[in-house]
Amino acid sequence: MIERVADGDDVGEVAEAKPRERAKAKAAFDKKTIALVYDFDGTLSPRPMQDYAFLPQIGVDPAQFWKESNAIARREGADGLITYMRLLYKKAKAANVRIDRADLVAQGKRVELFPGVEEWFDAIGKYVKLRAETHGIALRHYVVSAGLTEIIEGTRIFKRFHNVFASEFWFEAYELPFPKRVITDTGKTQYLFRINKGIEDLRVGINEHMDEAARPIPFANMIYFGDGDTDVPSMAVMRKNGGHAVAVHPPGKGKKKCVELFKAGRCDFFAPADYRRGSELFKRTCLLLDRVLADIRVQEEVWRLGREVR
Repeated sequence: MIERVADGDDVGEVAEAKPRERAKAKAAFDKKTIALVYDFDGTLSPRPMQDYAFLPQIGVDPAQFWKESNAIARREGADGLITYMRLLYKKAKAANVRIDRADLVAQGKRVELFPGVEEWFDAIGKYVKLRAETHGIALRHYVVSAGLTEIIEGTRIFKRFHNVFASEFWFEAYELPFPKRVITDTGKTQYLFRINKGIEDLRVGINEHMDEAARPIPFANMIYFGDGDTDVPSMAVMRKNGGHAVAVHPPGKGKKKCVELFKAGRCDFFAPADYRRGSELFKRTCLLLDRVLADIRVQEEVWRLGREVR
């Protein structure tokens, strides 16, 4: 996990207060942070991130690699993500190519993004700023991905995320890298609760009960973006807890899975993965943001009324 505070994406966000000041801050309604949470491969980028540099660098055809990895996982009854992480470096060793952490970060520069992704963060930030009728609204962007933290770190959009939760390697001299963190389909949901509870430090457990009133980012203030079956657990958790989900597909193709997700009630909307201003995805996301902003206004007014009657 690497924490990033996105420059320009927080709208009137106040820095964390000291204990005494924090006690005073409770005299104000504080559920004003909106979180947009993204899968990466297939959602922000058209293909698995390893396809752009890692596999070509070791002379392996991406389609054949994923076919082999999936076959090994099925045959051995192994976790598919651990299998691919192991096979990457097994193939690299066989090709006598050493790829360390710095190499993975450098590979991130070659990752392609869907149209409009780089401009999306500022455009959505400006929309929220213009539409917000209550002061102190903060907008945060997160990644929760089975892909590799190191490669995401090297992408052009890494700095736009408040935090990135993705799979990661341990790198030790003279040894093959070993998986340090593997984020599975169902494992992604842990990170949604971390965002919800404000416990983003992975050294701290999240299983202790926390009252809804104490959670800094309600699920109702969250929108999850994903592209397929691997995102179903996250979409389900999000919607069952009052949050929102959007399914995306490559422009001009791959719509069938999104239709299935929509019919099954897994997502509020679906749209082509075109992040440019004025696209269907932009418009439908803005509709959800309008709902979130209106709900924040309602909750703040209820909070004020409650203070009056007390």
